[in-house]
Amino acid sequence: MSVRFRPPAPQPESPMIPLRDTIPSKNYPVVNNSLIAVNVIIYLLELGHGPGIEHFIYLYGLVPARYSVPHVAQYFTTGQQIFSLVSFMFLHGGFWHLLGNMWFLYIFGDNVEDRLGPLRYLVFYMLCGMASGFSHFVFNLNSATPVIGASGAIAGIMGAYFILYPKSRILTLIPIFIIPYFIEISAFFFLGFWLVLQFLQAALTSGKTAGIAWWAHIGGFVFGIILLKIFLLLPEPHISKKIRKATVKKKTCRLQVIRPIGRSNEPHLYGSIDITSGEALKGTSKLVNIPWGFHKRLIRVTAPPGISDGTMLRLKGLGKKISDDRNGDLFLKVNIQ
Repeated sequence: MSVRFRPPAPQPESPMIPLRDTIPSKNYPVVNNSLIAVNVIIYLLELGHGPGIEHFIYLYGLVPARYSVPHVAQYFTTGQQIFSLVSFMFLHGGFWHLLGNMWFLYIFGDNVEDRLGPLRYLVFYMLCGMASGFSHFVFNLNSATPVIGASGAIAGIMGAYFILYPKSRILTLIPIFIIPYFIEISAFFFLGFWLVLQFLQAALTSGKTAGIAWWAHIGGFVFGIILLKIFLLLPEPHISKKIRKATVKKKTCRLQVIRPIGRSNEPHLYGSIDITSGEALKGTSKLVNIPWGFHKRLIRVTAPPGISDGTMLRLKGLGKKISDDRNGDLFLKVNIQ
């Protein structure tokens, strides 16, 4: 059997590119990093197939016709049919396809793993990927075009992030012609806009052009929300808790973003800074990024050894302007994690 594989188009699926979020993970994301590594390794194995890559993709990608058309299904064993329901989400059609997917997984996956724990997160990721494949199958029953990529599973991760951290801020790059424009927007808006864009693309292209499985993205996102609700009701396995203890971060992020607030009738501003118990014991120094209108201040904040939770650090002259030569102060409350 011969089939022409059409790799996913290299253009971005959204005009907005996330650069980082403002929710630091408390544990090292061992599962998320491992998933990224596995995807990269399998992509390198793909490259080794050379001219046989089309057969490889057709064998291990998700092809709806393999399940819905009897004379196509007869070419595959039951084991091959079952295995491709999982293997398709670890294959990619090119370097940019891989890079885009892994970047989104890197940005959003660590926080979801933090919330679910490593084992629940791994199962959650796999189920989201399989659910996205099912969504594509429903809307493309007789398609003989292989669907590959982790974007459906990652869409499920994004759906979970949408529910768990809607108030998180996403530093976003928006290319305007050749001029890069950077802006911080809420995760609720960023992910909501992304989902609406998937619906628009699916409606306009019927999922048959550009080589992108829009309904797999939509299905992954929706199933991610549903599965999250279920997984949060399930107890975390004991071994997962042990992994959490072994992977807890000893230090918080060296660079922290603080958005101070203040009362209208006083010149002082108030915010908070996060450190770990180990940092509180030994003392630590952090770089603090403070948005200020259209500018941002970057200052160094030092927490002395033995500092306790709730201590207020006073930064003189970083509050509201009182007069030409005088400013109020900025007070940072120490939160020990």
